[in-house]
Amino acid sequence: MAIETDAPSTALITNDIVVFGLIAATLGLIFWLASGPTPFWRKFFAWVPALLLCYFVPAIYNTAGLIDGSQGVVYNPIASRVLLPVALVLLTMTIDLRGVLRLGPKLLFVFCMGTLGIALGAIVSFQLFEWLKPDVVAGDVWKGMAALAGSWIGGGANMVAVRELYGVDATLFGQFAVVDVAVANLWMATLLFLAGRAATIDARSGADTRAIDEMKARLEAYEAANARIPTLTDLMVILGVGFGIVGLAHAVATPLAAWFAAHVPNAARFSLDSSFVWVVVGSTVAGLLLSFTPVRRLENAGMARIGSACLYFLIASIGMQMDFLHLADRPWLLLLGAVWMLVHILVLWGAARLVRAPLFYFAIGSQGNIGAAASAPVVAAAFHPTLAPVGVLLGTVGYATGTLVAYGIGQILRMMAGA
Repeated sequence: MAIETDAPSTALITNDIVVFGLIAATLGLIFWLASGPTPFWRKFFAWVPALLLCYFVPAIYNTAGLIDGSQGVVYNPIASRVLLPVALVLLTMTIDLRGVLRLGPKLLFVFCMGTLGIALGAIVSFQLFEWLKPDVVAGDVWKGMAALAGSWIGGGANMVAVRELYGVDATLFGQFAVVDVAVANLWMATLLFLAGRAATIDARSGADTRAIDEMKARLEAYEAANARIPTLTDLMVILGVGFGIVGLAHAVATPLAAWFAAHVPNAARFSLDSSFVWVVVGSTVAGLLLSFTPVRRLENAGMARIGSACLYFLIASIGMQMDFLHLADRPWLLLLGAVWMLVHILVLWGAARLVRAPLFYFAIGSQGNIGAAASAPVVAAAFHPTLAPVGVLLGTVGYATGTLVAYGIGQILRMMAGA
């Protein structure tokens, strides 16, 4: 959360419009380079995720004194109060719950156990470090863990939403962003390696792969029937729905938060007196309800891409509040994240063994949580290109559940920390 101060900024750039343009231009450059215009950049981004640069390049600007992320309106209200809810609306509207249910009970079971593994991992790792090295989880670390749970169950939008709900310090959030990228990408690389050996692994484990073959045929038919080039009308309707719902959510949130503050005991303890909480809840619920209507068909015109664009601008605006000089203060957080991830893997492995699920279910059950819609399709496509939409389907489910589940995990960690 940006810390407002009355002291004049010493940054080289203090004009909010110029800062906004700098962040937008930086994102454009990062994504253009990530497209691989030269062999060097293709190799570079094969190892360095674009998401990491979206955090770190603005952080370099802030650390070097080019901009001051603690002041101005770029983050608040533009990014956090407008673009974040819009991203939640548009990404949640893409969810096809009926389609997810048709994927089969085994896949859904493994996916849900992956979510449970994230929750258990947070609790186990926190308790373990509280016993062995209490200073690692001292103070507000539980808040950063709650935000990371939002990312590992849903995605970046959920991580940022939970960060706002609990008021996670920008530096602590940046440290957990490093944990997120380092641990999650190492695990994704491991899954990509295993994907090339899926047939051998499934044969040895005796997994039933018939449902995967049926999915391939069904998804190929759906893509052929629904893909289209977006029109100007499509884009204007997408923007109208997204920003319109966010405007309505803000209009309702303030009186609703005031009512809870006046009439509900302990409302502040659960952040029910915060108008932003109700903006997040309203945007997510509205998007989920619209996912059952014909409006969801706008996904074929690129609705999720627009939501992702809002999300990446938000991520960059958070990055510009980070100071690199403080990011290396707590290296033990990386070990905390590794223990957390190990618990998730063990729970998921046990669930997959229990139902004789193929490796694909194990991999996508994990990445549907950890990587969400950003990287789950990548892992799914490593098994077969036509399976990429399965990763999207499971990944987008996290957008609807990630914030609320991570908020609950945060409450458990809060009690464990005695806060």
